[in-house]
Formats: sequence, C-alpha cells, structure tokens
Amino acid sequence: MNATLLWIVAAVLVVVGIVQLFQGQILFGIVLIVLGCLVGPGGISLFRSRSGA
Repeated sequence: MNATLLWIVAAVLVVVGIVQLFQGQILFGIVLIVLGCLVGPGGISLFRSRSGA
C-alpha cells in the first residue's frame, strides 16, 4: 500500500514537472522531475526509516 502511494506521488510530480517545462518554467519543472525520481519507491524515499541511528 505504501509503495503504491509513493508511486502515485512520484508520477504526479513528474507529470506536473513536464507540464511546467512546456509552460516555460524550466527550473521548476526540473526540480519537480528530480523530486519525483527521489520520492518514488525505486529512488531515495523520504519516508524510508533509517537503520542504525
């Protein structure tokens, strides 16, 4: 369930980032695409618990 939610959030961020690129907001679009890649379950999840510390 949690992985599905992260995939949905990541997909929305990437799609909005691409739309922003087409509207001329290049920096904001790139930031959203990178965030989408980081949030997705295949990337560095912001919600993943850290082991050790």
